[in-house]
Amino acid sequence: MGTYENLLLQLDNGILTVTINREDKLNALSVDTLREIRNVVQQIYDDAAIKGVIFTGAGTKAFVAGADITEIAELSEVNARGFAERGQELFNLLEHCHKPIIAAVNGFALGGGCELAMACHLRIASTNARFGQPEVNLGLVPGYGGTQRLTQLVGKGKAMELIMTADMISAETAKALGLVNEVTSPEELLPTCLALLNKILSKAPLAIGLVIECVNAVFNKDEDGYQTEANAFARCCSSEDFLEGTNAFIEKRRPVFKGK
Repeated sequence: MGTYENLLLQLDNGILTVTINREDKLNALSVDTLREIRNVVQQIYDDAAIKGVIFTGAGTKAFVAGADITEIAELSEVNARGFAERGQELFNLLEHCHKPIIAAVNGFALGGGCELAMACHLRIASTNARFGQPEVNLGLVPGYGGTQRLTQLVGKGKAMELIMTADMISAETAKALGLVNEVTSPEELLPTCLALLNKILSKAPLAIGLVIECVNAVFNKDEDGYQTEANAFARCCSSEDFLEGTNAFIEKRRPVFKGK
């Protein structure tokens, strides 16, 4: 898997756990950290041994408490657009990955950290997690897709409120708004994520990847989501997993999927 300065990687039974390891900086997303995440995301796409992914943060205080402010302070209009676009490209890769990705939010998920969590397919939070987009406090707007994904997840009115007030919300409030799928104790956070991911990975891998594609199509104004769904349905029906799944159902046994 390689070694990284700002990330810890652990691959176990097909599940890659990516820990952002800048605890003294509350796991802030420096340019170097984003570059390392980009390299890992490429591995996730390419490595057949990786079946699913969990992103989390080192320590107990933060998932990711935002971008590295010392770097942001150096931005100007000349280079800021590229800075935002590179982050958006990375998080789009996460969002559209055909392998399931869960954010295990173990503390502050603010700014770029909230945006990272929202780019993952599912979000499980510990009771001490806090979410927010505080960019207006710095005279900024979210730059890594936060205005778009937060609106998709919680609705226009609430997204406007949260971004314009820069308010932090609790894990329970985030769950009530639809930002978080489940809230657990800190001790149960990673076990809960592993159990959920293993449940997903017991299903047909090709179908899971196509589910991700179809659901993402809802938010793509240039794509007919119904056609995407119909195409995905047809593709599934030509797969070995479809034959295995239907035969297993008829034979009253557990299917053994191969992702083909």
